[in-house]
Amino acid sequence: MKKIFLAGHNGMVGSAIYRFLKFRKNIKIITSLRSELDLCNQQAVKNFMENERPDEVIIAAAKVGGIYANNTFPADFIYENLQIQSNLIHCSHLQNVEKLLFLGSSCIYPKYAKQPLKEDDLLTGSLEETNEPYAIAKIAGIKLCESYNRQYGRDYRSVMPANLYGPGDNYHMENSHVIPGLIRRFHEAKVNSSEIVKVWGTGNPRREFLYVDDMAEASIFIHELDKGVFEKNIKKMQSHVNIGTGIDVTIKELAQTIKQVIGYKGRIIFDKTRPDGTYRKLMNIDLIKKLGWKSKTKLIDGLALSYDDYLSRANH
Repeated sequence: MKKIFLAGHNGMVGSAIYRFLKFRKNIKIITSLRSELDLCNQQAVKNFMENERPDEVIIAAAKVGGIYANNTFPADFIYENLQIQSNLIHCSHLQNVEKLLFLGSSCIYPKYAKQPLKEDDLLTGSLEETNEPYAIAKIAGIKLCESYNRQYGRDYRSVMPANLYGPGDNYHMENSHVIPGLIRRFHEAKVNSSEIVKVWGTGNPRREFLYVDDMAEASIFIHELDKGVFEKNIKKMQSHVNIGTGIDVTIKELAQTIKQVIGYKGRIIFDKTRPDGTYRKLMNIDLIKKLGWKSKTKLIDGLALSYDDYLSRANH
């Protein structure tokens, strides 16, 4: 039976991957709670890997947050993410783990890169200032995978998803990403019969959103792809593959769709004193389509499922 250590199984992405893998035969999923294993402690990670002896590792563990959190706690975001991924990748190598999957983020690409974002746009320009520390940590994770592949012949791959949303998201009023933040704001406005909902920024930036269960399916698809097929289709020394829908919407369109899903009847006002972030982030998904995968969940359907998730958690 193959043993896979899924780091970060309680997070939104990790729990989606766990749901995807748990019905597989001949796979044992190894997990560990944060209270049981400090991924920032290299010795603790090394001891865990020696005791569990996984055959494969999937890194879904990370410190994540929206514009406000990234801008307010930059040191936490770069330090913790560098520690987590460095410890897991290095200790996987020490334990002779041949296959590993690292989950990154679309924020690795330059702020002014031509749209849609291609894999080889990496490191061709400066990053978005608000989340630069987080992006640099994720770039380091990609380069760690590539470096262990180059030096030791490992098969360590990375996937770069578009903006994710879905069950298990963080609906915190300040530290959440745009979709869960808006779901909570519109829901509370509906419950309280508020006449307006304020949305950060101008509403003009465009974003691509990927339902988290689609992300989980794509991640395992890339992870399990035959090594020869994978290496034949990617550029030399490259380890990362974009995952997305290939479709983006404006924040204004997103807000109006969430308003529709929730059934809020008031008005939307855009707070132009708040930052917009990068104007557009659309992933080029030619590579993953060529490899044989495409997303299934339409945005309005995914938002409805996300709202159901929010309601189920708000009622407990």
